[in-house]
Amino acid sequence: MEWHVFDVLSMIGTVAFAVSGAVVAMEEEYDVLGVFVLGLVTAFGGGIVRNLLIGVPVTTLWSQKSLLTAAIISIAVVFVLPVAWIRHWRRSETFFDAIGLSAFAVQGALYATQQNHALPAVVVAAMLTGIGGGMIRDLLAGRKPLVLREEIYAVWAMGAGLVIGLGWADSTSEYLVLFTAVVACRMLSAHYKWRLPRRSLRHAFAESVHAVRPVPDGGENRKQSESEGADPS
Repeated sequence: MEWHVFDVLSMIGTVAFAVSGAVVAMEEEYDVLGVFVLGLVTAFGGGIVRNLLIGVPVTTLWSQKSLLTAAIISIAVVFVLPVAWIRHWRRSETFFDAIGLSAFAVQGALYATQQNHALPAVVVAAMLTGIGGGMIRDLLAGRKPLVLREEIYAVWAMGAGLVIGLGWADSTSEYLVLFTAVVACRMLSAHYKWRLPRRSLRHAFAESVHAVRPVPDGGENRKQSESEGADPS
């Protein structure tokens, strides 16, 4: 039954992130090939990075025919959708992104536990699977990755990995509850603008640069101008 949940979560996350990548590509005015490339990278980028780190061959991607097919169909549908529908997607973008984050975080944690990895690896696998595709998408699109902003994002994926790694969720119903909880937490953090602590040095550096900047001597410049303009006779 766990494999059934694993497959369902994989499908949900793949479709959600494939659509997300396609929409971002169209916002950046990519051609049709760029739309498909960015959509596929968003859908599978997190899983590829995770596999590289936990020692699973990346070639397993090509055996996921159903996921590849679902991603390609999703991207194609989004590409031909009316603009009004895509605008509606933009209003719901955070929700679908939360679904993809949660689905892939739980899926990544389950994948790591099935490989008998330790708790830290399970948490990292959940985080990378959940945020990896979106991070690669934003970098390729020239945007600041969402995970690098102060918004709480990756923390929820790490929390899912921690719950599964500690064995607090080990049944189908508990996985679904965890999936729903991560989606809810992500939506709440976006709605109420919960932020992680941050420390900015931008103003401090700006003040120090301003303090050491040399100030032109107006007197010397004025004397030099007067001497140059004086009559040599």
